[in-house]
Formats: sequence, structure tokens, C-alpha cells
Amino acid sequence: MELTGKQKRYLKSAAHHLTPIFQVGKAGVNDDMLKNIDEALVKRELFKISLLQNTALTTDEVAEIITKEIDATVVQKIGRVLVLFKVSPQEKFRKISNEIKNL
Repeated sequence: MELTGKQKRYLKSAAHHLTPIFQVGKAGVNDDMLKNIDEALVKRELFKISLLQNTALTTDEVAEIITKEIDATVVQKIGRVLVLFKVSPQEKFRKISNEIKNL
């Protein structure tokens, strides 16, 4: 999904208070992690991922893997933290996507 500037600003402000729920470590990003991230995006639509100091991957590499594999949008990269967004395929979990649709 291509986001406008106003939608990105809204998502950034909504994600500001969130704590990262996934951490990328020494093992990097594997298939199980991608599956768990995709399942979490279905229910939450918006969350953060942090990269630990011992990972060999950069935020750009992790962002590329995630956007390619699970079609999520990277809203923001701050240091070693990524903010991800994806519209939920289930209507009952589409709270954030319904809010940004009107922006």
C-alpha cells in the first residue's frame, strides 16, 4: 500500500508510544520470524521491530526482506528500530487502516 505524507505522519505518531514486539538478533530474519511478523500484522496492523547490537544486518536490509516477503510497508526507520504497517485482511482488526483511509 502506498501511503501519503499525511498518512505516514499519522502512523508515526500512533507508533511513537509503542514498544518493539520483535527483535532481530544474531540469527537474522528467518522464515519463522517472518511468519510471526505477518500474523502479528494481521491483528495489530502497526508495530515496531528493533535490531539488537549483535545482528549483522542493517535496518535497510531487514526492511527490504520484510517488504519483499510479507508485503508490509516500512513507515519509519529510526536508528535500529523499524515501524511496520500492513492493512489487515480481516475486517474486525482494521482499526488503524480505517482511520488513515480518511486522511
